[in-house]
Amino acid sequence: MARLPHEPLQYHMYSGPPSNVANLPPQQKHIGHFFISDTLRHELTEKNFARLNYTSTDPSIPNEVNQYHSLMPLEDTDRGTRGAIGYVTVVYKAQSSRDGLIYALRRIEGFRLMNEDAMSVVETWRKIQHPNIASLYEAFTTTVFDDNSLVLVYDYYPLAVTMRDFYFGQSGMAPSGAVGPVQHNQSIPEATLWSYVIQLASALSTVHAMGLAFRTITLEHILMIDKHRLSLDRAGILDLVTYDMPGNVTQFQREDLSCIGRILIILACGNLHALTHTKEALAFIQRTYSASFKQVIMYLLGRLGPGRNVEDLLRIVGPRIFDELNAQQRQNDLLQAELSRELENARLVRLLTKFGFINERPEFNREADWSETGDRYLIKLFRDFVFHQVDEHGRPVVDMAHVLTCLNKLDAGVSERVMLTSRDEQSCLIVSYRDIKQCIENAFHELQQ
Repeated sequence: MARLPHEPLQYHMYSGPPSNVANLPPQQKHIGHFFISDTLRHELTEKNFARLNYTSTDPSIPNEVNQYHSLMPLEDTDRGTRGAIGYVTVVYKAQSSRDGLIYALRRIEGFRLMNEDAMSVVETWRKIQHPNIASLYEAFTTTVFDDNSLVLVYDYYPLAVTMRDFYFGQSGMAPSGAVGPVQHNQSIPEATLWSYVIQLASALSTVHAMGLAFRTITLEHILMIDKHRLSLDRAGILDLVTYDMPGNVTQFQREDLSCIGRILIILACGNLHALTHTKEALAFIQRTYSASFKQVIMYLLGRLGPGRNVEDLLRIVGPRIFDELNAQQRQNDLLQAELSRELENARLVRLLTKFGFINERPEFNREADWSETGDRYLIKLFRDFVFHQVDEHGRPVVDMAHVLTCLNKLDAGVSERVMLTSRDEQSCLIVSYRDIKQCIENAFHELQQ
């Protein structure tokens, strides 16, 4: 089915204030004060555009897979990723015809499911719901890609990138054996690394409590879905692929912790090859970060004893959890403050709707000029005052700040007076916003009778 091209979202409509009006006196406000912050609006708009973007022109991609349609690859389909499972995988974005939501479909190429009982793994992993884990919803086999493929359906995070791409780019590090930060010559702040430790430990705590394990976690398995917020991807994929090769769950869980330790070394050193020089890497971490951070890495790698579990890890990082909690609450306060600015943002739409019902009405109650007489004439003059002003050269004054200011004063019914002039400039009226609001309410109430 052909799709109409999406028009670009007009996120630039309300740009930030120029420098000469950025710092206005307290009693004055620029237009940006009436809307959410530029940064948040741009971020949300870009994510929404990513959800709605279906611009794939690859003819090899089918129109529909099971109940999912409008497939769009999220990575290079020719390259794919092989990873620890031994099969090439490709991720697509697709929309479900069942609920209309967008999901991420990870396709395992050339995989033939030999044991139908393996699908029970999906039911087990589907019970796990965690803010730092991309939930697994279902899995199915298909041949629409002209091969035997296994497709796993996960949460879709718009504009998410892997931790590897986020910090090292798609090409990875420059070929250097030196251990130390190379990106912008700066280390990742320790507070950021502690945040990652806590988020990953929280996710693993939920998974391990269910008697499960990720079994392998690399930089490619971690999605950066927001600033310093991450999500573990590919949940259950190894359990499904290696269903006929069971192993020791306790050992798998310890391997999860080791993976986190190795990831922290790479991030702290800023070098994908840091693990080939572990001694130098740990020495660099000791010089750059706190002793408690190095202790966590040593524990994760099993250097402080063979017995490791996520509960002990949480006890070790316990004092840092409060910092993460405080940061999340500050972020929550910020979002609530932005949301409160949008509370009742339909007030002005309701006012304009009432204007539309009243102004220029051709006839009402057998009165052909009902909208031009009485209180309704006052409403018409106010409409001209708000929307139809011109400058000294007769050009229309398109001033959104003026419109919003007048409509907000009208909605509040302030006692401030305004002078309304007829179109022929032969008469004028001085009335308050409160009086105009009452005229609108009376006229609208009359229409409702």
